[in-house]
Amino acid sequence: MSELPGAGSSTLSSFDLTDRPWIEALGVDGSQDELSLRQVFEQAGSVRRIVGDLATQEFALLRLLLAIVHDVLDGPRDIEDWADLWSDPNCFAPVQPYLDLHRGGFDLLHPDVPFFQTAGLRTGKDEVFPLNRIVADVPNGEPFFTARMPAVERLTFAEAARWVVHAHAYDTSGIKSGAVGDDRVKGGKVYPLGTGWAGGLGGVFAEGDTLRETLLLNLVAADTAELENTADDRPAWRREPCGPGGSGRMATGLRDLYTWQSRRVRLHHDGAGVHGVVLGYGDPLTSRNMHRREPMTAWRRSLAQEKKLRQSPVYLPREHDPSRAAWRGIESLIADRTEAAQGAEAAVRLRPAVLEWIARLVTQGHLPRNFLVRARVIGAAYGTQQSVVDEVVDDHLSMPVVLLHQQDRTYARQAIGAAEDADLAVRALGDLAGDLARAAGRDEDGPRATARAAGFDALEEPYRNWLSVLAETDDPFERRSGWKGDVRRLVGRLGDRLIEAEGDMAWQGRTVTGKKGTLWLGAGLADTWFRARLAKVLGDADGRDGKNGDGSGGRVGGDARVPGQSATPESIHSAPVGPDTPATPDMEANV
Repeated sequence: MSELPGAGSSTLSSFDLTDRPWIEALGVDGSQDELSLRQVFEQAGSVRRIVGDLATQEFALLRLLLAIVHDVLDGPRDIEDWADLWSDPNCFAPVQPYLDLHRGGFDLLHPDVPFFQTAGLRTGKDEVFPLNRIVADVPNGEPFFTARMPAVERLTFAEAARWVVHAHAYDTSGIKSGAVGDDRVKGGKVYPLGTGWAGGLGGVFAEGDTLRETLLLNLVAADTAELENTADDRPAWRREPCGPGGSGRMATGLRDLYTWQSRRVRLHHDGAGVHGVVLGYGDPLTSRNMHRREPMTAWRRSLAQEKKLRQSPVYLPREHDPSRAAWRGIESLIADRTEAAQGAEAAVRLRPAVLEWIARLVTQGHLPRNFLVRARVIGAAYGTQQSVVDEVVDDHLSMPVVLLHQQDRTYARQAIGAAEDADLAVRALGDLAGDLARAAGRDEDGPRATARAAGFDALEEPYRNWLSVLAETDDPFERRSGWKGDVRRLVGRLGDRLIEAEGDMAWQGRTVTGKKGTLWLGAGLADTWFRARLAKVLGDADGRDGKNGDGSGGRVGGDARVPGQSATPESIHSAPVGPDTPATPDMEANV
């Protein structure tokens, strides 16, 4: 970044975010630079994407840019307005006069209305706190990311602006210092009121090839049936300045939510940059049944909340699980509301409204069926009563938009089914590892989990590649059949390796007792069961059950049974597993 005017002086009176570079951007040519708000919109067609210090910062900044565009356009009103924007390379030209009009609201150091801050915010003891209060990679002395270890002493104004935006979206919960004038203060403190608004979401957005495409794909029209907006919806810089306490109001729409002031912040600075901060709670916002206001997360129906509140339905955001990749949860991204209802009067899950919007675009012909988008999933996983950030989730799934088509659900169902094929096959691999461990007299939980992790790792890239070209086929059923063969071969090889790695104890086997009696379990019988499980969930290339994908039988055909006992997986498990396990794959993934 270029040297700041006034660096070295005792004060700096202004840092105008409309003109000063502060947003990191990656160009389509691979170059990276800091851009002002004006430059971001002027160069949106040549910028690949914005880049945050963390993925969560990128998500928060993207929502800020979307709030600007929605406010500039006061829409788009409908899909025809959107189509005009999509076809116009200069569609963001109206942003420039808008920034001229509201530039005072984008001044990070404004004496009365500093950007995303509360002027004069202070504690009763006039404390100024270290910047690790807002820099998420160093939360209160427990750095998860070492770039700023062990403390943050200073930030440039550009860095500070990015972290202020991030704090409103993802700040941790916990006890915070009370500000003078906040009626929630007890003993100088305000007790936990939850994370920033985006911190409770499983963030999802559609990513195009350029920032221009990304902004437009996520620019949901005002007439979208799944969302509600009020007439007075507007972003934070067009509202009255926030005082030190909470306002108690509800969100009015997209522009309000994308810039929601969940914290009260005041930066302390000099001419060289920012050196301290005051941070307190702002406006808490409950996420219950906000599915008609918040489009950038999937939602799940909560029966527990329905019972507690005696109302139905109740929807809560589906937060991301850091241990699961996005492809395993594709059902939550592409299943429409009818499919997600599963016979209930209300859907058990709702895909993100931003994907419902893209479904509308492809269904009405405004996007070609083979148009490829990346569904980005971003979120924070908190620990210790949400007072620290344990992990940041950042994943994506490239898919043709035909998967979202509202009338033609064939491709979507085959994509969901293919993910289920992988899940069931990996479950069979885990069962093999457990059976081998039991045959050797070891605990089975560890080997089972290790084998499942290896299975999902092996199938992830093949599934992503298979999905990305699914729209190129005229017969998704045939493509699904080919996928089953790929899974059978890949998982079969992993099973071979597990068996080959076993020691003499597993090959010799041992007597085990289950709910159906006693049998002799060895590596040979475990292998036979494994092949039967794969044949049950994937079928077989030559049409016969219990074979490998290449038509050969299992590695070892030994059937070392205690006389009178049937060699079935159920013989040694307390509950049915293997081929007769109900097809309920664990699809609660990163959405």
